[in-house]
Amino acid sequence: MVIRWKPNVTVAAVIERDGLFLLVEEQTADGLRLNNPAGPLDSGETLEETTFGFRPEALVGVYLTGPTLQTSDGKATEGEGITYLRFAFRGVLGAADAGRSLDHGIVRTLWMSAQEIRASQSRHRSPLLLQCVEDYLAGRRFPLELVRTAFPGVSLS
Repeated sequence: MVIRWKPNVTVAAVIERDGLFLLVEEQTADGLRLNNPAGPLDSGETLEETTFGFRPEALVGVYLTGPTLQTSDGKATEGEGITYLRFAFRGVLGAADAGRSLDHGIVRTLWMSAQEIRASQSRHRSPLLLQCVEDYLAGRRFPLELVRTAFPGVSLS
C-alpha cells in the first residue's frame, strides 16, 4: 500500500491596527492557545471564525510546518501527525457580522502588540503565529497574483 503525504492547507490573516495584531484565543487539546485568525482553506474565504469580514491585500508568506520529535542528541526529526501548509495574508478587516458567532473552540478575539506576542510564545498554538507577525513587521508583501487558481472567475483580489 502506498501512503500519500498530503499536508492540510490553511489560510491565516495578519491584521495590524495601531500597532496591535488581531488574534484568537482558542480551546485546544493543550488548553487555551493563541493563534492568528486561521483555518482550513475554504472557497470564498472570510474570517468567519472571528465574525469579521476580511479582504486580503498581499501575501505575507507560505509556511510548511508539522510535528517534530526531538532525538536524544537534541536534534529535531520528523514525527508522525499532521503537516500544515499555511498561506498568510495581510489585509483589511471588515465590520463584525452580528449574525455570526465565533467558531467552535474560539473563546474570544483579542488585540496584542508584537512585544506581547513574543512574550507569550508558550501559549501559541503554532510557531507560525510569531513567524507570520515577524515577517509582516519585516515588510514581507507579495502580490496576490502569486497565488493562482484554475477556477473560472475565482481570484483573491
